[in-house]
Amino acid sequence: MQTITLIYGDGIGKEVIASAKAIVEASGAPVEWEVQEAGAEAAEKYGKPIDDAVLESISRNGVALKGPTATPIGKGFRSVNVEIRKRLDLYVNLRPLRSFEGVKSLYQNIDLTIVRENTEGLYIGIEKQVDEGRAEATKVITKKASDRIVKYAFDYAKDMGKKKVTAIHKANIMKLTDGLFLNCAREIAKGYPDIAFNDKIIDAACMDLALNPYAYDVLVAPNLYGDIISDLGSALVGGLGVAPGANIGEHAAVFEAVHGSAPDIAGKDLANPTSAILSSAMMLKHLGMKEEGQRIEDAVAACFAAGQMTGELGGSLGCKAFTKAIIDKMV
Repeated sequence: MQTITLIYGDGIGKEVIASAKAIVEASGAPVEWEVQEAGAEAAEKYGKPIDDAVLESISRNGVALKGPTATPIGKGFRSVNVEIRKRLDLYVNLRPLRSFEGVKSLYQNIDLTIVRENTEGLYIGIEKQVDEGRAEATKVITKKASDRIVKYAFDYAKDMGKKKVTAIHKANIMKLTDGLFLNCAREIAKGYPDIAFNDKIIDAACMDLALNPYAYDVLVAPNLYGDIISDLGSALVGGLGVAPGANIGEHAAVFEAVHGSAPDIAGKDLANPTSAILSSAMMLKHLGMKEEGQRIEDAVAACFAAGQMTGELGGSLGCKAFTKAIIDKMV
């Protein structure tokens, strides 16, 4: 029996994570849950958005399923997601992107993966106010972090039967920081002669993804660029609502819905739980429960192909009815 830390988060998190939880249980996966609180609602109740007990729970169990958490813009506490990634050294953000029959999207037959470095770059949050009219941020790129994220991308490509890895950068301008990342990628690539390698400047990569996403297989990028192309890539397959995500380290992994907390529709049974559901399927596969994870993915695909989906995706089902439809497909 595997214990999983369960974090509902804010807004629609309670609904989408409840949906994913019910579907995981219906899949037959041998799991139990340890509920923890984090996010804006936790900050209101306890004075801080994430407690050490949450991090200790994830560390002890080695895995968590998490809903969206709200972060104040331009003020207030730091992102819960950033804090979890930093404290637990979850250096990989993994975003597999797949198109589904029945889901309206810009492209069909998309199957690509974005591997994003999670622990450094501009997102380390080193900022200072120089004077009233000037603020500065520090960007940090290291060989250690660059080597391990690129190696993860190549190992992932090898394990998943992918044929090409593309390093995303802006080394033409950021010659030292992005130059270091690119040089590390080129060196690591030499150890994988059976996997093709190329690199692309971030702005050109964004254009290419919009025009011809089939040119890419696995993309590996520093933090900020990876964040940008992850959402761009999600748009190609129908939006953040159908994109799963994971943050993975050596000793723990957090699987989460990648969209926001959408407080305006919370509690109205309008939420689309697909991102959380597919993330839970990823989680089961990560835990070695491949049959149960695949059963969930197949049921989601079958529902979409039959036109069974929530209103966000053009269907007529609420969150609860969609959850039941997936469970019925697994019986």
